[in-house]
Amino acid sequence: MDFDYSEEQTILRDSLQRLLADRYGFEERRRILASPEGFSAEMWGRYAEMGLMALPFAEADGGLGGTPVETMLVMEALGGALALEPYFATIVLGGGVLRFGGSAAQKAELVPQVAAGELKLALAHTEPRSRWDLNHVETSARKDGDGWVLSGRKSVVLGGDSADRLFVTARTAGDARDTKGIGAFMVDGKADGLTRRGYVNQDGNRAAEIALDGVRVAAADAIGDPAGGLPLVERVADAAIAALCAEAIGAMAAMHALTVDYLKVRKQFGVPIGSFQVLQHKAVDMFVALEQARSITLYATMLADSDDAGERARAASAAKAEVGRACRLVGENAIQLHGGVGMTMELAVGHYFKRATMIDLMLGDHEHHLRRLAGLGGLMAAA
Repeated sequence: MDFDYSEEQTILRDSLQRLLADRYGFEERRRILASPEGFSAEMWGRYAEMGLMALPFAEADGGLGGTPVETMLVMEALGGALALEPYFATIVLGGGVLRFGGSAAQKAELVPQVAAGELKLALAHTEPRSRWDLNHVETSARKDGDGWVLSGRKSVVLGGDSADRLFVTARTAGDARDTKGIGAFMVDGKADGLTRRGYVNQDGNRAAEIALDGVRVAAADAIGDPAGGLPLVERVADAAIAALCAEAIGAMAAMHALTVDYLKVRKQFGVPIGSFQVLQHKAVDMFVALEQARSITLYATMLADSDDAGERARAASAAKAEVGRACRLVGENAIQLHGGVGMTMELAVGHYFKRATMIDLMLGDHEHHLRRLAGLGGLMAAA
């Protein structure tokens, strides 16, 4: 099997890395982080000019027809720069709902706007008591004439404070943990009855708490089957896990590079501390964990758009479990080898570790996915 990138993929990766290197230095990121929006509108526009917003959408819908590999390359580059723009929220989560569940009319309306950078999306699925159970939905959707009325609460909605459209999951039938009776609905960010409280997460990225009190949704804004939306949510989550793992690779690679550089310049007893064998071994442990995580991420990426739900879920959980373990090992060693300075806000390595830790917790941590993988019969169950 050929694991080399195509010429177009290499150009995409290199172009984005150059843009981020030129425009997204650590000090510039700190300035962006302190801004009211929490991300750069200028960079968002540049992503759109590069075609990043259109990448995963089909050409027939106004996109570029890219594969999960292109998304992986973008997410890895964004992870390496600690980018704050809501690309994951809009393109991977919200865009995933639109790609996998949207009607032809919905795609025709929204994809060109998303591709142009004019429309931001978010997926509002997690609830205060749901933790990582995708089938735990208490928000209700009550039929009202031809449309629906939504009521409930959503938590930690990534990009939810800036999204123009939110894809909200709600229960149309059954109890809170039933796998049937879950629907997805598109809600305008300024809809009557919708309130949102935005805040900054520990890693600097923004999220929101969403309250829906009698929000009316037209029948045309239902996404797919209003009673059978869980498979859609699971498919989006599996694809999102592959993208998150790619972002983690970018963050871990940056932590490893920063740490190796520090070992070369920090001196103790008159010599660089990198000359001490025990510290060299720590750096090698970081590199091995990074490369193992990179391999399983590539595997999950190759299956991210698979129609085989079981195969896709096994690959996603295997990647999330291994990448989460690697995030902790690489991050802890990076901080330890930097010493006390690694914990300061003035040094980038601590910010990378925060982001890697948050990635581990998103959509289920490594222990959760290890249990999930075991329940699915292991990675090679299909064989």
